[in-house]
Amino acid sequence: MTDPVRQQQLEELNMVNVCTRILSNARNELYLNMHFLDVALSSLGFEADLSAGTVGTDGFTIYYNPENLCQLYRQGRVYVNRAYLHMVFHCLFCHLDTRGKRAQDYWNLACDIAMESVIDSMHKKCIHVAPHPFRRDTYLRLGKQMKVLTAEGIYQALQGWSLSQQQYERLAAEFLVDDHRRWYEHTPKSQMVPRNNSWKDKREKLQTAMEDMAREERGSEEENSLLEQVQVENRERYDYRRFLKKFAVLREELQIDEDSFDYIYYTYGLKHYGNVPLIEPLESKEVFRVEDFVIAIDTSMSCSGALVQYFLEETYSILREAESFFLKVNIHIIQCDDRVRSDRVITSLSQMKDYMRDFTIEGKGGTDFRPVFAYVDSLRAQGKFTKLKGLLYFTDGKGIYPVKAPVYDTAFIFIEDFAGSRYHDTQVPSWAMKLVLGPEHVDLPEGIQEKQEGVKAV
Repeated sequence: MTDPVRQQQLEELNMVNVCTRILSNARNELYLNMHFLDVALSSLGFEADLSAGTVGTDGFTIYYNPENLCQLYRQGRVYVNRAYLHMVFHCLFCHLDTRGKRAQDYWNLACDIAMESVIDSMHKKCIHVAPHPFRRDTYLRLGKQMKVLTAEGIYQALQGWSLSQQQYERLAAEFLVDDHRRWYEHTPKSQMVPRNNSWKDKREKLQTAMEDMAREERGSEEENSLLEQVQVENRERYDYRRFLKKFAVLREELQIDEDSFDYIYYTYGLKHYGNVPLIEPLESKEVFRVEDFVIAIDTSMSCSGALVQYFLEETYSILREAESFFLKVNIHIIQCDDRVRSDRVITSLSQMKDYMRDFTIEGKGGTDFRPVFAYVDSLRAQGKFTKLKGLLYFTDGKGIYPVKAPVYDTAFIFIEDFAGSRYHDTQVPSWAMKLVLGPEHVDLPEGIQEKQEGVKAV
């Protein structure tokens, strides 16, 4: 007589073997059509999970519900291929770890739309399914708000659409592919960091491979959307506080140098020689802090007044931290459109605070970056700077750049995909640094669109 428990175990094992072959075949078919994804495609293991929707991943493993996966395969292996690629893309673009303070449901939807837009744009036979008109309309609507459909940009757009519950559910149903629950399960930091670094390394190598293919004309136009996504994600992004340290200089400042002070000898003298310390604390130490630098503000018509003001407020909040700046500084805040409109010299924290309180935008003409550099060069010739380390230029990027590099460091700073803002960084000279701050990096306050109405303009 057949043991029913044993029989059930054999059936489950057979189902697992079938599902493993389904996923392995999907991986192999994707590899044959997209060699540049070879490492990424082979980075995920397979594990059965009856609690899974259909499929899902935690960045290490693809978890699948055997019955649901087989049902998906019956619809056509192209759907399994798409789901597999969809999850790999989630990992490549670090969607599992970059939600931050965003609403989970809208972040899930934004990530799914971003990845499906890439897959739909590739037109490979192994993944091609004709997009529904509703899906095409969604892509067109988003494309009017951003150049590259990134998850971050889509999330901001969806927030601005003020969707009803019915509209949200319609979008979610259209773009739902995988189960995201494992994204939000607690992952020990000892596992999270290596996972993030591993996928970042794969993404950087993917960009190199695709750019090599493009240069050798071996790539196809169908892969441009993926390359653009990869280039955007690989663009170096900084914590603004850390970035500002690039403009610090070494100078001796009056303060106790605790690193070179030995408390053992000091207290020994106080105890045995009648309050006479053997060693006095040093009264100065060399420190790296911000002293001389320039903040240039593009006040052309194309720049949002609210973003300009917020950029200054963020800079002020950093400078007021004791470890960021010397007690006496020499900061020039220059406003310029097609010519220099104003130059406010800040020498102390209180002056910076006053400037922020009475901030007024001056200009609103066209954009030409060259007058600022010519003006700063004239200030240097007049001896207005002691150790000018660099210049921060806040702009949307649309303007005429200098051809020749200045003798000091320069960084052009953009804020990405906020309130419909569109930055243009393709023309930034190779000699300049480029800093792109997304909404998740600068923590833009709610209601800043309304603040724009209150920014004064001259």
